[in-house]
Parts: sequence; structure tokens; C-alpha cells
Amino acid sequence: MSVKQALLALLEEGPRYGYQLRAQFEHRTGATWPLNVGQVYTTLTRLERDGLVEGAGADAEGHVVYRITEAGRDEVAAWFTTPVSRTQPPRDELAIKLALAVTVPGVDVGRVIQQQRSATMTALQDYTRLKRRAAAGQEREDLAWSLVLDSLVFAAEAEIRWLDHCEARLRRAELERPETLLEEILADEAEAQAHR
Repeated sequence: MSVKQALLALLEEGPRYGYQLRAQFEHRTGATWPLNVGQVYTTLTRLERDGLVEGAGADAEGHVVYRITEAGRDEVAAWFTTPVSRTQPPRDELAIKLALAVTVPGVDVGRVIQQQRSATMTALQDYTRLKRRAAAGQEREDLAWSLVLDSLVFAAEAEIRWLDHCEARLRRAELERPETLLEEILADEAEAQAHR
């Protein structure tokens, strides 16, 4: 996620100070990715240094207000029109955990999978409940939050399918060739990451 571009997009709507940007970001994403206010101000400092925002003075309460520059508008337009790159998949802690669990003696990999499946199912149920509530709203922010929830639901569903797949692969591997299990799981995860 690019905090830089998200803050610039919010500033396109009008000048704001750091706490307002943080609040708007969290409101529109349902606080799915909480921002530290220090991160917001550090990012604003960099954006100002790079000529993408400029100080617009202070409000009545002394908050330093920022506004987007023309270069910042160009940056936001480029961000919205450029696809998110999938060439470098993000590190997936669960994939790493399972890959290591398969190779470390004494780890009950089936139990690791079951515990994760249970936790992911709980998260999926929570997302679905939140989605029903968000669907009732009529504001654009409700739609924004609903889209974020859709992404979380689809990711949880995909994770459950992948865990089912891993469990089936483990069973087959126990019957067939236990020495190649790690390579197969890692190959499957790389393929799954390419399709996400």
C-alpha cells in the first residue's frame, strides 16, 4: 500500500492537516490499515521536499495545513492509471510458516493448517457481517469501505482454498514422496501469488 499516493489523493479534495488526512484515510478504508500519525507527518514532509505538496499556512488552531501541487496532481493521476505490479509478490507469512513447518521435525503441519483455517474462517465471518452493515449505507465512503471488505473477503476465501489444497498435498505426499513436499508447496504458493 502506498501511503504517499493515498495522502495525495485525499489532498486533491482540498487542503488538510495530518490528523485530518489520517482520519479520512481510516474512515474510507474502515481502519483496515491504521496509520500512525507520525507516519503521516513524515510522509507529508517527504512530499513537500519532493514538490508534491506545499504548506498552506496554519488553521485557527495552529495545525499546519498542506495542499497538493500540480506535480502532486500528476502523481495521483499516474497512480490511478497505473496497474499495481505483481512482479514481486509480497512476503506471505503463512506460506513461509507452512514451508518451514513441513521441514522442521516434530511440527504437526496438519494442526498448523487447521488452526489457521479456523482463524481465517472467523475473520471471513467478521468481514461478511461488516459487509452487510456497509451495504446499507448510501454514501461514497460506504461504497469505498464495501470495496475494501470485498477484497478482504476474497483474500480470506482464497486463503481457505489454499489451506485445503495444502492439506490435500500433505496427505498425498505422505503416501507418495515426502522428500519433494517442500518444493511442491513452494511452487504452488508461487503460482497462487502470480494469480492474486
